[in-house]
Amino acid sequence: MPTLLITGANRGLGLGLAGAYLADGWKVIALNRQHSDGLRALACDDLDVLTCDLTDDGQLAGVADRLSGRTIDVLVNNAGRMAKRSTAPGGESVQGFGHFDRGLWRAVFDINLFTPMRLCELLVENVARAENGRMVTISSMLGSMALNESGGIYAYRASKAGVNAIMKSMSIDLRDRGITAVALHPGWVRTDMGGRGADLDIETSVAGMKRVIDGLDARDSGRLLSWDGTEMPW
Repeated sequence: MPTLLITGANRGLGLGLAGAYLADGWKVIALNRQHSDGLRALACDDLDVLTCDLTDDGQLAGVADRLSGRTIDVLVNNAGRMAKRSTAPGGESVQGFGHFDRGLWRAVFDINLFTPMRLCELLVENVARAENGRMVTISSMLGSMALNESGGIYAYRASKAGVNAIMKSMSIDLRDRGITAVALHPGWVRTDMGGRGADLDIETSVAGMKRVIDGLDARDSGRLLSWDGTEMPW
């Protein structure tokens, strides 16, 4: 039975992907900061829920030790953050030019960029054990420099451009380990992060992403793909 490990599976896209893979007969390891009613509703023998601070390297290392020797067929870095408001008086937007907030930028980079990098390093042996090991980071078209025609959204864009770069490098560095590494754009989805005015519902995005992930092989490594399978420019 194949195994998926996914971060940020307590709600939204992560919860949707966890449920979809359980329904398909996979074992799922859900790694989150906290448990949720949504995950409790999925409770079964094939679901392991692990909680830790995803920005704490010591706790991540503890998770890796606990999973030592287990095969992970697909690792999905899904947990993410978009900081919309500053903690400064007035709560100005931190997405526009002229409202730089170093603390919030660090928080966005911590979960969107640093955690995927460290988790891939810690679990590389687990993924290398798989016949078709895949490392997938949920990115965004907002991280594509070629597609940026509107500006703004600085911290989030920069964090996703950065994670695109590390997934590209991993595709080269892990090629000889038989690991496929890709960045995946989920579309603009109606989640807490995407908002109610987004184009896609969670079910549509999840179904598309699962088809893409299931079909990945070495030929796809190093690509930025959309939820519908189309390749996007960096």
